[in-house]
Amino acid sequence: MTSEQLRKVQLTQLELLCEVRRICEKEGIKYNIIAGTLLGAVRHKGFIPWDDDADVAMLRPEYEKFRNACEKHMDKDEFYFQDHRITPGYRWGYGKLRRVGTAFVRNGQEHMPYEQGIFIDIFPLDNVPETTWRRRLHNLHCNLIRKILWSEVGKIVDNNRIMRILYTALAKIPLNYVHSHYNNFAVKHNSTQSRWVRILTFPTPNKEHGYLRKWYETPVEHIFENEPFFGTQHSDEYFTFKFGNWRELPPENKRKTHPVSRLRLREDEKR
Repeated sequence: MTSEQLRKVQLTQLELLCEVRRICEKEGIKYNIIAGTLLGAVRHKGFIPWDDDADVAMLRPEYEKFRNACEKHMDKDEFYFQDHRITPGYRWGYGKLRRVGTAFVRNGQEHMPYEQGIFIDIFPLDNVPETTWRRRLHNLHCNLIRKILWSEVGKIVDNNRIMRILYTALAKIPLNYVHSHYNNFAVKHNSTQSRWVRILTFPTPNKEHGYLRKWYETPVEHIFENEPFFGTQHSDEYFTFKFGNWRELPPENKRKTHPVSRLRLREDEKR
């Protein structure tokens, strides 16, 4: 992407964030901007200049409310919501809110059997075990589910020939079975509340294999691109845990966007 295209993608993602906020306000749903989106709010007052995605997280009960609220309140002329329960062929363990009339197709995902507009990720946060050794076992289980879901892409994009062969084999596992297993796995671990939560099908940054629940329970407003959005009130603690020295910018060779094979902006659709 050119810098101009990247900025237009970011502004589309800002529209998506505003739609999430609007829906959540209607139903009293608690959400958090997280990861690079929250870091951008605190460090840059908006998008990290080279960032091409945006992330929102909700504790599992809030995520389920949000899914239902999308059916009632989402502007379906402008946006659509996807997750594995409603989108055939979908291979992620979390949701995406996308912009109608756009395209943002990452390399290796051209063959996915669903529409791929410009999006933001909507992550459910599920309970994980309290003890470290149980979280390690839990993390191995999470990684296996994630690799199976990723296999349809990994069999194309992985640089290692042996891994491509392995992913090709994993991709033959029936997707409905994988989704059913993932759903049961999430339900099982949400039967009791824990101090620790995580996105089950997304890597965690360190040996804790989770994030503290308190970081998501009482969010406060942060200004992002001149708009107020909720995020953790423990931002310094959260950033240090996730990024280490978060105040220092990464070297230029690590300021990367995702490779995209197809991009259509909203304005292109109108021409």
